[in-house]
Amino acid sequence: MRAIIGCNPTLPPPGETTGELKTVLYKTLQWTAAPTIKLIYRPWIDGKENIPETGPVILASNHLSVADHYFLGLTTKRHIATMAKIEYFTGAGLKGKLISSTVKALGQVAVDRSGGRKSAASLEPSLEVLEEGRVFAIFPEGTRSPDGRLYRGKPGVARLALTSGAPVVPIGLIGTEKVLPIGESRPRVAPVGVRVGKPLDFARYKGMENDRVVIRAVTDEVMDAIRRLTGQEYVDKYAKRAGSSKEGED
Repeated sequence: MRAIIGCNPTLPPPGETTGELKTVLYKTLQWTAAPTIKLIYRPWIDGKENIPETGPVILASNHLSVADHYFLGLTTKRHIATMAKIEYFTGAGLKGKLISSTVKALGQVAVDRSGGRKSAASLEPSLEVLEEGRVFAIFPEGTRSPDGRLYRGKPGVARLALTSGAPVVPIGLIGTEKVLPIGESRPRVAPVGVRVGKPLDFARYKGMENDRVVIRAVTDEVMDAIRRLTGQEYVDKYAKRAGSSKEGED
């Protein structure tokens, strides 16, 4: 599977920040931001015990808002690495450089959303996170839902699970689209909830990580688990990115 994922030379190299320092920076942000988020939004969280305390794990969540990352961070004390669009790593100007420095320092993973081999290559550093026994979070829809419904999942989550052997913990975010709606930059105060499902084990598919039918079956199973947590209407097609007329592709 690693031969399929390959290496994408267009992605920025890993930051110079060491793993220990990344964890310290993440913990510092968690200690300062989490209490503020809890105080303002008072989110309810069910099922935190379903996230393993040790070992590699994939958190797979629906995606409603830019604010989703902050509420995901409340589900566990462990360091969560997530994908961030490649533009965050290559930004220019003072704001761009600040964002770039932040995502690199926190150990986030660059993803190329143009599709095809470039997107597949983005999974390589994600696998490294899991090989280190850490937590990696992914939004299988690939972009925010344009209308609050749950859209078809892209195969990255299945490829990660089948290649790494890590369990997938489904997560349902509820109400975050009201906190920071698409197209708005000023957050609002709104009720938010997080449901954490039981881990999904795909060991039965060991050795079948190159089978496209298996990849789709695993992806669909993950999306169904998310749907049952959120109660969202499911749409069996890929979501369109804001400002784009194109859907994602396998």
